[in-house]
This record gives sequence, structure tokens and C-alpha cells, in this order.
Amino acid sequence: MPVGLLAVALVACSAGVPEREVRSPAASEAGTSAGTPAEPSAAAEGRVRFTRIAELDRPVAFAVRKGDDRLYVAEQGGKLRTTDGATIVDLSGEVSDGNEQGLLGVAFHPTGRWLYLDWTDADGTTHVTEWAYDGNEATARRDVLTQKQPYANHNGGQLAFGPDGHLYIALGDGGSGGDPEGNGQDLSTLLGKILRIDPRGTPYRRKLLSSAYKIPEDNPFADRAGARPEIWAYGLRNPWRFGFDRESGDLWIGDVGQNAWEEVDHQPAGSKGGENYGWNLREGEHPFGAGGKARDLVDPVIAYPLGEGGNCSVIAGYVYRGTKIDWLRGRFLYGDFCAGWVKAAPAAEPARGDEIGRVDQLSSFGQGHDGELYALSLQGPVYRIDPA
Repeated sequence: MPVGLLAVALVACSAGVPEREVRSPAASEAGTSAGTPAEPSAAAEGRVRFTRIAELDRPVAFAVRKGDDRLYVAEQGGKLRTTDGATIVDLSGEVSDGNEQGLLGVAFHPTGRWLYLDWTDADGTTHVTEWAYDGNEATARRDVLTQKQPYANHNGGQLAFGPDGHLYIALGDGGSGGDPEGNGQDLSTLLGKILRIDPRGTPYRRKLLSSAYKIPEDNPFADRAGARPEIWAYGLRNPWRFGFDRESGDLWIGDVGQNAWEEVDHQPAGSKGGENYGWNLREGEHPFGAGGKARDLVDPVIAYPLGEGGNCSVIAGYVYRGTKIDWLRGRFLYGDFCAGWVKAAPAAEPARGDEIGRVDQLSSFGQGHDGELYALSLQGPVYRIDPA
């Protein structure tokens, strides 16, 4: 599959503006230089260097495992590999090969005993699948959750265990353009949501006959009639990447926009869940279509315009909590897939982002055990973010 195919997954405009979707993979032709430090602006406090540590096939997601020094990377084509070259799981014969499909997410249980992958099958259905994993062999495979997709785009795909030990799962609005089925605001579907489940728990709701997980009893919609109890947050278009701050526990969500605005949403650690981030009533802070107003919509903390400087799709990262780059501590990193820039913003003032470097076709960020950060390029490189 050509490198550019996942570009449609990361391109903000959807079926509504197909012409720009076709052009977006040419970001590298616009002169972005992969893995180079940025010249600091007057407001910037420093620079970083992107040190290439591995070359893989369309890397899109990153994880680390307790008690294990290896770095695990998901390739869109279906393989979970380590940066030292080992293949842990190979789903290449099962994943769908459409533009926004394939192997999209990876996470390890906090104990390190189980591995979870988010992927789409030949019919486009999303699977969250678990394996028992001893560090050498992945066995005892089982599907934890499946979700049929009405269209081939906006699959989300991010997986992460939160500070509470529960598994958080990103699902896009189901695809096409403009959320034609209204899934983002519909609490009866998992689409357009971030979910929160206990994948190792025994289901206590027997009416969920197909479930293989437990619903945490404090989920915001666990007892609301007509709402899916798995839902943690809603009103999302395509939350391609999200991440928890390892120090504060805050959640940062990059939600890919439609035609005009990219956004990053922030959920403080004390949240009880249930936030409505607005899609498809609005895009960023601006009304979308006939929508725009609803009760208690949560404003994005970062919003930037599509098209300006080649912008097309936000890639959310992490708040830096490492030790190698003093001036970067406490800053949230994010970037744009097409424009190639990577910015750092104070976590307390996220709108004040400064460019600190560039990565061609940035697809994801990763975080090591030590809090040091990594950047993945759809072109193949995996970079460690180092002092300049």
C-alpha cells in the first residue's frame, strides 16, 4: 500500500471535499524537512532534535510495556513490531487495506500481562482485540469489543489505559462528511465517542450479550436509559490520537476537523466524564451546518485553521514529563500531519504554542517509561525527541 493512503484518515476534510483529500499526501513536496529542529521564534525557549531510532512500514501507534525496555509500534498494514525488529502480532492477512483502515492502535494492560490492538477487518468493522502476552509470545486471542462502521473513514483507533486502570478507546463518528447519521451527538451509539471499559472485568450487565468487558460503575451514562454505558465523552469527529498526562492525569484529545478548524480538547483529571465536545453542532468553536448551540458544550483549548500553511490534521501528543529537556517540561506537544510542524504549549496556557521542529507526515507521538517522547512518521521513521 502506498505511503499516502493513511493521509485520508488524517486529513480533516472528509467526503465533502474529496479534491483536497487527494492533494494532502503531497505535504512532503511542499518542502517540509523530516526530523529537523526548528529555528526558535522570539517566544520559543529552545529547540529539539528528532533522532531517528528505527525505520518501519507506516508506523501509526506506539506503546511501552511494564518491565520491558522495548518500544512497541503498530504498523498500519497489520503488524505490531518492536523497534529492534521483532514482530509480535501479524494481522496483515486480516486487516482491511482501505485508506483510513488497518491496524490503528496499541496498548498494554498496566500489569503488562495483556496486549490490546485496535484494527479494522476486511468488512471495515472495528475490533479491539486482546492477547495474553509474556514478553515472547502473544496467545489466547479474544475480541473485547467490535463496532460496525457505516463508512470507511473516521475510525479513530487510539487505545490507552488511564491513571484509573481502565481502557479508553477512541471511535470516530462513522465517516462520510459532516456526520450524516448524527452519531457524534447520539448517546445510543459508540460512534463519535471516547469509551471507558474494564477489559478484564466480568460484565455485570447481562443484557450486553456480546460484551466481553465490564462497564465501570462510575461511567457517566452507566445508568441512563437509552445511552450506551461505555461512553466516557462524546461530540467527537475523529479523535485520532489522545494521551494522558502522566503527572496530572489530565486527558488531551486531538479531534480532526471537517472543513475549517482543527482542535485539541482537554479534560482535567478530576472529571467525572460525560463531556460534550460539540461535533457535529460545531467545528472548533464555530457553528457547523445548522447546529452550533447546545447546553454545556466544552470549548477546545487549541483551535487552528485548516489550509493555512498547509494545515490539514491535528496530531495530539503528550505533556512532556521527561528529564532530558529542561525547558520543555510541562509543555503539551502536538503537530499537524500535512504541514509537518510540531508545537509545544504550556499545559496551563495551551493556546500559546511555539514551533519546535518539523516531521514529515507526522502520524503519532509516543511516550517512554521515563517520560521521554517520540514522534512517528507515516513515511517510516520513528524518532526520539532529544535536546537540540
